[in-house]
Amino acid sequence: MTGQDPTAEHETPEAQPADPARSGRNLLVVSGPSGVGKTTVCREVARRLGVVVSVSATTRPIRSGEVDGRDYHFISEAEFRRRIADGRFVEWADVFGRLYGTPVEELARASDAGEVLLLEIDVQGGIQVKKAFPDALAVLLVAPDVQALRRRLSGRGTEGPEEAQRRFAKAEKEIEMARLAGCYDAEVVNDRVEDAVRQVMELVEPRRNQA
Repeated sequence: MTGQDPTAEHETPEAQPADPARSGRNLLVVSGPSGVGKTTVCREVARRLGVVVSVSATTRPIRSGEVDGRDYHFISEAEFRRRIADGRFVEWADVFGRLYGTPVEELARASDAGEVLLLEIDVQGGIQVKKAFPDALAVLLVAPDVQALRRRLSGRGTEGPEEAQRRFAKAEKEIEMARLAGCYDAEVVNDRVEDAVRQVMELVEPRRNQA
């Protein structure tokens, strides 16, 4: 889920494949804790390779500078839960009381167009998608060390000190969970954005003509 806060404790319902016939070879999943730079890396990979970035739905309020339909599909909680009941999310989660989900339509549209679809989602969502689409390419993005992650979370300016500390406390647990799940195909350390972008591009390039 693009821009999602993955370090929170939240529900992790089973993923729902958009179409059982689709193996997911057109899916690139990039996951990692808050503060590792997922959005920066994903946007640059998408720009350079011309891949499509999935736009998540969320119930959280729109922030200054965000555009509905570009950054997120901003919808009410009632509408979100109606879509859950209708099976319209590949995966969804409750993050600090806000709902986030990957719409089925995003996957179907990219598959029908023969395009690679990039999903920037949390670890729990990444595991769900990988189980539903075993041929998806799942990449775990991590910070070079815990000190770097702490600095990044503190320097974002989007949360207060207490919130940043809470997210930091969850980060190591989330990384451990990702590694134990055994669902991720590669782990990329985001020390320098350019190096991380290059590594992700090298992983996805062979799939671009096979989507």
